Amino acid sequence: MTIEEIQALIHDDETRTLEMKKTTGELKDGIRSVCAFLNTAGGWLFFGIAPTTLKILGQEVTDNTRKEIAREIAKLEPLIDLPVEYIDVADPPGSQVIAIHVDAAGYWSTPYTYDSKPYIRIESTTVVMPRDMFEDRLMRSKSNRYKWEDQVCEGITIADLEEQRIRGGVRLGVERGRMPESSLLETTECLVEKLKLTTSDGKLKNAAAALFLHDTSQFPQFLLRMARFHGTNKNEFIDNQRAYGNFFTLLDAGMAFFFKHLSISGKIVGFSREEKLEVPAEALREALTNALCHRLFHNTSSSVGIAIYDDRIEIENSGHLPEELTTETIKQSHHSFPQNPTIADVLFKTTFLENWGSGVGRIMDACREANLPEPEYNQNASFVWVTFKRNTIQPYNHTSSPYNHTTIQVHHTTSMHPSKAKRLKKFLLVVGEKGANLKTLMEEMNLRNRSSFVNAYITPNLTEGYIAMLYPESPNHPMQSYYLTNKGREALNNL
Repeated sequence: MTIEEIQALIHDDETRTLEMKKTTGELKDGIRSVCAFLNTAGGWLFFGIAPTTLKILGQEVTDNTRKEIAREIAKLEPLIDLPVEYIDVADPPGSQVIAIHVDAAGYWSTPYTYDSKPYIRIESTTVVMPRDMFEDRLMRSKSNRYKWEDQVCEGITIADLEEQRIRGGVRLGVERGRMPESSLLETTECLVEKLKLTTSDGKLKNAAAALFLHDTSQFPQFLLRMARFHGTNKNEFIDNQRAYGNFFTLLDAGMAFFFKHLSISGKIVGFSREEKLEVPAEALREALTNALCHRLFHNTSSSVGIAIYDDRIEIENSGHLPEELTTETIKQSHHSFPQNPTIADVLFKTTFLENWGSGVGRIMDACREANLPEPEYNQNASFVWVTFKRNTIQPYNHTSSPYNHTTIQVHHTTSMHPSKAKRLKKFLLVVGEKGANLKTLMEEMNLRNRSSFVNAYITPNLTEGYIAMLYPESPNHPMQSYYLTNKGREALNNL
């Protein structure tokens, strides 16, 4: 390496892959960064460069200096042979820059430690690797059989899984050509096995629980935190909710929360009402799906979070980006690096997730089509989160519905016939704040004829704009449910 090559490397200051130290007086800090480079994306460490001014100073290098460097490198585990370069500096004479370059060890390798502690690189900072991350990487490096999702889920059987969810997902997979048509005739046991949710001896995996378990009380990490904050910080809650359940339950809860608190514009097209969120629903659903799928499950205190502010929306999950990706390169075309491959494969086959790292691209495309800025990705030692900017700052109005931008005119219900008003009120109360699927609505209304119920309640209230579908782009979606619109809320208040 030459001085000119060094100058070319350091011109942008310290980065995720570059660390500079003035002298080997900071040797221990420097080798910590080497450990972090090994565990992250690789990088360069230089001694003899001022990190503030980027001036190449060099330093005196003695035999003792070389021995000290070798001694500290020997504290890296697993043992590694790192070449150290000494580059002469013209001024002052006899001084040298010390350069150490390392390649990333790879996400599937045993994590490196220095002085018995693991380190990672977060942007230009070296930090101790979180315990959850260390344990996860250690398990991955040993064998696939140690992965949480593929471990046996003790105490559950096929009967504990939500068969409707399984068959609904399979039907979508068949419709998209991702599963054979014969799957529609298979038993639930066969479907679970073909989705690779059982071990070789037929026991259910943790992945089956994460996706389809009905009672998830033994898994406190199956948690979605949802909050609407007043203003642009977390000082004041307007709405604070928690949902527990499997993947699909949490996805539905999260989408319902978005529809509750984000502005909606609507218009009548033909005989139907089309509604659009201020941030495209497909982008939010993709981001939430990614968060629920790629999170760390083995930590019982982990969770996924949704935070809505006046100016932005944040979706976060416990975990970290693969070392092959950064917060910038994730926006580019990239291979898929699923945190939980078994869960991801099931979601792909049931059409809830796409392979080959295309999800982020679809999110950005949806935002661009809606004339919104591209979402921003960030991470720290414990979380990854994506931020969607709202077009304009949307202060929360405590005296009105959060659907404050709907373009549908609200008609008064005071002149409605009393019997009709009573029936409408009962139905809207059953739909409620959280919404409900068709089966639940029929049970709560004590009605059994599906066709009559749809004709008497669902279709007219959709047409009137009192309710809307959670999956409007797919009316026959197996997980379809209905929620109150702004018009429905106002009607309920007036009845």
